[in-house]
Amino acid sequence: MLDQIDQRDRLRLVEFVCSFAWADLEIQPEERVFISRLIQRLDLDEEEDLQVQQWLDRPPSIDNVDPTSIPAAHRRLFVEAIEGLIAADGAISDEERETFEIFKQLLED
Repeated sequence: MLDQIDQRDRLRLVEFVCSFAWADLEIQPEERVFISRLIQRLDLDEEEDLQVQQWLDRPPSIDNVDPTSIPAAHRRLFVEAIEGLIAADGAISDEERETFEIFKQLLED
């Protein structure tokens, strides 16, 4: 399914995943591993990989992660990727749960 989205949306997917990794204000080692595996699967180029590393150092701008901007055809993929990230460290914080629920509600509108 990842091969069905263009390079721009692949990078946007990682941006959303990184923003969720910051939901509890700290990126866990397991979340970093999940993101690393995701970017390998997405075959991002060197410049895009550097951008992801910046998002791992500082959260992406809130202005860039508007769930309603995700194309309808890709929303399920984004939800599944974020679910994978949230479960990666084996503990789902209240912040992660609440943020994810709001995210899903915005996608339904």
